[in-house]
Amino acid sequence: MPQLTVEGVGTFFVPAGKRLVLVLEDEAKIDQLHSCGGHARCTTCRVKFISGEPTKVTQAERSILAARGLGAEAGLRLSCQITCDHDMRVMAISRLAGSGKEDVGPRPADIITPPPVWT
Repeated sequence: MPQLTVEGVGTFFVPAGKRLVLVLEDEAKIDQLHSCGGHARCTTCRVKFISGEPTKVTQAERSILAARGLGAEAGLRLSCQITCDHDMRVMAISRLAGSGKEDVGPRPADIITPPPVWT
């Protein structure tokens, strides 16, 4: 069972294959933003990887990060486009607290959306 460490929050055993955005909500119990509902359209679900960054990226994630000038060199990834299949350490940098938003957004589906095209 993979472990997710969220800086300043804790370390959690997570179900293999679960979307990172849902692990942050369900297991870590943090107020992770996902304004578009986890469809790789808004970038509000960003996390910064400290270690264990996945090597594969969905085309949807690559496209929206590039469009927003948030390339991989910054270490930023979209938690809605990542499944937990190995140990990871992240900083949750996009949270409801202090965002001015009313809520975190609609709950993302259990599977990556749009259907992933891996690059």
